Amino acid sequence: MNATKTKRAGFAPAVAAVTGSFGRDVNRCLASIERTVTRARDRGAELVVFPESSLGGYLYEPLVSSPRLSIAPPPALDPEGPEVERLVGIAGPTVVCVGYTEAGPYGPYSSAVCVSGDGVLGRHRKVHLPPSERGAFVAGEGFAAFDTPLGRMGMLICYDKVFPESARELSLDGAGIIASLAAWPMNRANPMTRANPALRTKRDRQVRHFNLLDRARALENQVVWVSANQSGRLGRLRFPGQAKVVDPDGSVLASTGTRAGTALARVDVAGALDGARGEYFHLQDRRPAAYLLRGTATAV
Repeated sequence: MNATKTKRAGFAPAVAAVTGSFGRDVNRCLASIERTVTRARDRGAELVVFPESSLGGYLYEPLVSSPRLSIAPPPALDPEGPEVERLVGIAGPTVVCVGYTEAGPYGPYSSAVCVSGDGVLGRHRKVHLPPSERGAFVAGEGFAAFDTPLGRMGMLICYDKVFPESARELSLDGAGIIASLAAWPMNRANPMTRANPALRTKRDRQVRHFNLLDRARALENQVVWVSANQSGRLGRLRFPGQAKVVDPDGSVLASTGTRAGTALARVDVAGALDGARGEYFHLQDRRPAAYLLRGTATAV
């Protein structure tokens, strides 16, 4: 296990998680990202995390099902292209994580890039694809942490966080901060099932899962968790926001709730990690030899 590299204890930068609505116009998305980064930086933010697909929008599911109206994919961008170069310029002294659709040799990926004014710091391709995304995206193949001015961190995209192995891989690779970028909707209205959106957002099943997973993953890995999500409507999808910053004890330090905006909290990352791991260090207390890990599901 790699040692977590963070700035000294007592240093408390502000970290920010963004929720908002991002469409197909890439230039408008870049302008929105620039405005948000500037405002967050003015409030002291040194890390700003945007949602999945915040550069070019998420998959569009039409309001009415029809053979002539298929799910529309977002534009696939070159990972070395001008859009990422512009993100580097926007970031400047700030660490910025952004989700986008990446053009790949075998099809598009739902991807994330982490940049600062020094260039690209890290990348991630979404590994776990929910049923609605299979056929639209190609799955990524792994998880890796990377070094930033705030310390070592990693990224997950949306459905990745349902699987505890994802965040655990990053924490074992030394990540003290995990950025979780999502386009996580509320329950879809479906007359064939009972999975309909709740009248109140906080009672929606998918919203409950989203918030529970943020706190659980932070606590079990004892990391600072920065969770961004889309908000608003896109076709038949309704996104609930719920961007938040969670400390290594599983406590929510800041949250946007359902409204578009930025959740910002000052976190002494090194101090928070030391405090949470002082008596019970979950990663160190594991017993890997006792865990029987099966590669495929077994029918019950």
